[in-house]
Amino acid sequence: MSRGNNGTPVVYLKAGELHVTDQPVLGSCLSVTMHSSRLGIGGICHGLLPECGKKNSCTRECPDGLRYVDCSIRQMTGIFDKAGVKRSDIEVKCFGGADMFPRSIEKPGLISVGRQNIMTAEALLKQEGFAIARQDVGGLGGRKLLFYPHTGEVLLQRLEGVREADVRRKQYGVPRHPAGMR
Repeated sequence: MSRGNNGTPVVYLKAGELHVTDQPVLGSCLSVTMHSSRLGIGGICHGLLPECGKKNSCTRECPDGLRYVDCSIRQMTGIFDKAGVKRSDIEVKCFGGADMFPRSIEKPGLISVGRQNIMTAEALLKQEGFAIARQDVGGLGGRKLLFYPHTGEVLLQRLEGVREADVRRKQYGVPRHPAGMR
C-alpha cells in the first residue's frame, strides 16, 4: 500500500482482485463499487472476464474467482451481507467494459469481452436485488478510477483509446485523409 498526495493510503487494484475497506482505493476490464454510508465502508472489484466456469463456487477459496465479474460481485456481496448491510442500503456503481480491441468490431455478431462483462454485471446485480446508482460503461477507451470507500465517491479518468472515427475508417475502408481534406 502506498500513500496518495494527501497522505491517504492508496491500493492499486489489478484485474482479478477485490478490496473492501474504509480507506481510499485506486482501481481500473469492469469495476463495480459498493458503498454503505451507514458503516462508512466500500468495496471495489476488477473483473477481467465475465463468468467463471465453476458454477456456484464463488468462494474465497477459489484461486481464480476474482478474475471473473460474476464471482467478484458475489464475493463482495457476501462480505457486505456478513457485515449486516441490507442490499437496499448499498450504493452500486459500474465502470469500464470498453471495446478496446478492434477484433471485436471486425467480426459481425461477436460480442466483445467488455460488452459481456457489462451484461454479466448488470444481470447479476439485478438478480441480487441491487439498483445501479451510476455507471460509465462501454465505449472504446479504458478508464482509471479513484474510489473513496468511506464516502462512495468515484473519480473517473477516461483514457485515450481507439477513436470512433478510426474504427469506422477501418471497418468501412475510408481513408484517413480523403482527397482534398487535411
